[in-house]
Amino acid sequence: MEKITVSLANQQYQVLIEPGLLKTAGERIAKIWSARKVALISDDNVALLYQADLAAQLTAHGFEVHCYDFPAGEASKSLSQLQRLSEKLVAANFNRDDAVIALGGGVTGDLVGFLAATYMRGISLIQIPTSLLAQVDSSVGGKTAVDLGTTKNIVGAFYEPDLVLIDPETLKTLPPRDLVEGYGEIVKAAAMVGGDFWQLIEQIDTPEAILEHALGLIKYSIQFKTEVVMSDEKESGQRQLLNFGHTIGHAVEALSAGELRHGEAVSIGTVAICQAFENEGKTAPGITQKVKERLAAVGLPTTSPWLASDKVLDLIKHDKKNHNGYLNLVYVKTIGAPAILKAPADQIAAVLQLPR
Repeated sequence: MEKITVSLANQQYQVLIEPGLLKTAGERIAKIWSARKVALISDDNVALLYQADLAAQLTAHGFEVHCYDFPAGEASKSLSQLQRLSEKLVAANFNRDDAVIALGGGVTGDLVGFLAATYMRGISLIQIPTSLLAQVDSSVGGKTAVDLGTTKNIVGAFYEPDLVLIDPETLKTLPPRDLVEGYGEIVKAAAMVGGDFWQLIEQIDTPEAILEHALGLIKYSIQFKTEVVMSDEKESGQRQLLNFGHTIGHAVEALSAGELRHGEAVSIGTVAICQAFENEGKTAPGITQKVKERLAAVGLPTTSPWLASDKVLDLIKHDKKNHNGYLNLVYVKTIGAPAILKAPADQIAAVLQLPR
């Protein structure tokens, strides 16, 4: 089993990574929490696969389990769904001593994490991510949020879990597109880390290879994110590195109106930012092609017609990461050497070579 400890100013928790871990999740949770009322929440796809078994495990350890689900998809990451789930907890008389478990992908982790952060001003939370995107990124670091319209993650809170349980075996139940989507975040991280992580990326040429090397890919990704989060929990400095590929990616994702998944948009955004900075001479020659090849090798998109839309610039300028008229653009000088450029929002079009 891989164990990674996240140590923050006011909290410490472990990320456990092991194939088959979901089969003993109840035992692991019982070591962290005393018996209490627990809301086990998943989308309606994941609920069918794993909810009943985990609920039985928890019940065997003395927990009173209430299972809830919601429609799968980004549209459920909303204030209306948050209200619906909150009302379920109120109806079941959940109090501050009770807890919530997010069992599912990134939407589940964000939505249920925000529910835990806001219900009675905060109740205990455990994250059990079942998608690759959630296992390598969103389940760790405490970011929880819902969307408003096309603006992603605009209403949220930093709220850390008490434990993260990652079972790579759950990836085998994912449709190919869902599996590959998460790989966009992995390549983004590997390009910043370099070394052994990038060498592993160079071995991945098919979606099947992602499954074969899942344990290593998850471990390297979480180690990188943990180091960044521990140095900058609330994104005032180095944590902004995690936005590599997201500045353009979020805009393209919004314009696609659901046609692109998050990881696919990050893939497109990562290539676009690399190319822009390579053209400016800030990224070493050939790096964009290297990154593009690794993403394309598993079938991820590396460009999009939405990049040519004049609406991209508007969305980027009004991104929630705009601070007093400036955007911090993350790029890589070369593989393993990330950097941040602070650019005035009114100069973004020129820097990123986007339509004005």
